[in-house]
Amino acid sequence: MTVTPGAGPGAGIPGEGSVAVRLQLADGRIGRAAVATRRPRAVAALVGRTADEAVRLAPLLFSLCGTAQGLAVARACESALGIDAAAHEAARALLTDAEALDSHGWQAAVEWPARLGAPPRPAALRGLRPAVTAVAAALYPAGDGLRLGGGALRPDAAALRDALARLSGWLEAEIFAGPPPRDADGLAAWAARGGNDAARLAARLIEPDLAGWGACGVPLLGERSPDRFAAALAADASFAARPPHPALTGPLERQAGHPLVLSVTERFGDGLARLFAARLADLAELPRRMEAAAGALRPAAPAFRPAAPSGPGTGCGVAETARGRLAHWLRLDESGRLADARMVAPTDWNFAADGPLARGLAGAAVRDGADAVERARLLVAMLDPCVACGIEVHE
Repeated sequence: MTVTPGAGPGAGIPGEGSVAVRLQLADGRIGRAAVATRRPRAVAALVGRTADEAVRLAPLLFSLCGTAQGLAVARACESALGIDAAAHEAARALLTDAEALDSHGWQAAVEWPARLGAPPRPAALRGLRPAVTAVAAALYPAGDGLRLGGGALRPDAAALRDALARLSGWLEAEIFAGPPPRDADGLAAWAARGGNDAARLAARLIEPDLAGWGACGVPLLGERSPDRFAAALAADASFAARPPHPALTGPLERQAGHPLVLSVTERFGDGLARLFAARLADLAELPRRMEAAAGALRPAAPAFRPAAPSGPGTGCGVAETARGRLAHWLRLDESGRLADARMVAPTDWNFAADGPLARGLAGAAVRDGADAVERARLLVAMLDPCVACGIEVHE
């Protein structure tokens, strides 16, 4: 039996949940892949709080994607209370995109080198983190962008342009070393130059023995409507722990139609190469998406509650993270406190018992236990859980 300890951004953080993978090998294949996710119960800490308290607390409860978590809870509370914060949506998109770029950057500097057997490069993040922080400061100078109803939105166009230019410059220097590849030929040429860890990992993942490995055949999640997530979470408290159908969310869902992803899919099919191409496409498109959101910015005051008491109500808020789509649903009682709070996170979909990881591993060819661990780690990295992941191999 081979056991690999937890890895990933959530490793070593108590109470944050975990993913456990058990692989049974038989006749040169993974005969069975059991994936079990222990979900963090942080969302339960929101119960009993006022809406304002819940929105302030949410970013502190989750060690990753705190901005997206806070905004999803804010949107859910605003829906329940009848608060119209639409004037802040462009700014909020910039906040979550900046956080997603930071998350992708962590993967590129720490997780991707690990998959190559190379040391991590946290120093590479020194040029990224200040630019990410500068985005929020350029939007909400009072630092109140995550409050209920939005803060005092006072966009500083020059500061925002500078922050976005620094983000684009970081991507060009640390990830692409030039223009991003646009198709499978460009990806192969970029990988062959081997200019950095990202290119070297691409070269590994487009090798014939790995490019199509981990194909899962799981449909993309696609669902974005808060009302649909609200109906599912309200009807079944165990929805997130046991999604009713397998689905994949994350970079591939967002970038399935990108020219690079389409070209790589045509050449290599489903599998590791396609997942990595989607992650590269997501990185390449983030600055463009942020520039578009910046163009839609207008100053806005905080949105407040309607004058008439709304009484008890329910609401659902959805936010996009680097790993995929996040949804929070909540119910307020007569006093305006949260009587119930539920969430479904990207890891709940991608690491479900019958989800993309489990289906991608089951039946996949391997040479031995060590090879199974290496390949499984690559697939885990491409799906990017928000918690630690441990793998057991039984031969």
